[in-house]
Amino acid sequence: MKKREHLKTVDILIIILILGSLWGLSEVIVNGIIQQTGIPYRSGILIGVGMGLMGIFVGIFKRFSFLIGIALVAILCKQLVVPILGVSIMCKANSCLAVIIDSLALTGAAVLVGHKMYKKPKYRIIGGLAAGLSAGVVFYFVGMKTAPCPSLLTFAGLQGFGLFLLNKCLVWMVFSGIFFPVGYILGNRLKDIVFVIRIKKPLFYYASSVTLIVCCWLAVAFAIAAGY
Repeated sequence: MKKREHLKTVDILIIILILGSLWGLSEVIVNGIIQQTGIPYRSGILIGVGMGLMGIFVGIFKRFSFLIGIALVAILCKQLVVPILGVSIMCKANSCLAVIIDSLALTGAAVLVGHKMYKKPKYRIIGGLAAGLSAGVVFYFVGMKTAPCPSLLTFAGLQGFGLFLLNKCLVWMVFSGIFFPVGYILGNRLKDIVFVIRIKKPLFYYASSVTLIVCCWLAVAFAIAAGY
């Protein structure tokens, strides 16, 4: 029994590190690609990717209590900008704040929807939509108080908040409502494959997991150094 619990704890930690590293990778490289190519809905896409990755975790473990851990790993990955470029830790304050709020919003949505989310796709869609909308609203008010960047300040005031709801929150809601259920399906299908590999080929399982995490962090470091 203890061995099984230990393995489960190790599995959770490994998946948290993998998904958090992939989220951090997307926040740096995907963000840079979108900015360079001018693809619209940049923030919505990034929010959606994060929600999708957290959806994979939920699909595998049927748990929401560890989503904050995935967000923290992503933030640490993003903060490589500090030692590499020598900038302030506050340089990425807004985007890091958004990552934390996303994880908390999805956790809160899961608490409201309950176990129905595991049983029916429509509740996963509802959970994703609710998480995206609430994340946008919370980000607006918390961001205005803690790290009001020039972009956010353009939405100051009551009228500005209304525009933020239309231009940002609704976009976040739509992308979250799409990406989270897709991530859940992917995680639900991967869980048996992943754990079979762990049991039958443990050396390959752990070595490939560590390699993937290290590659993500190295890719982020090189991307930041290259100006992404």
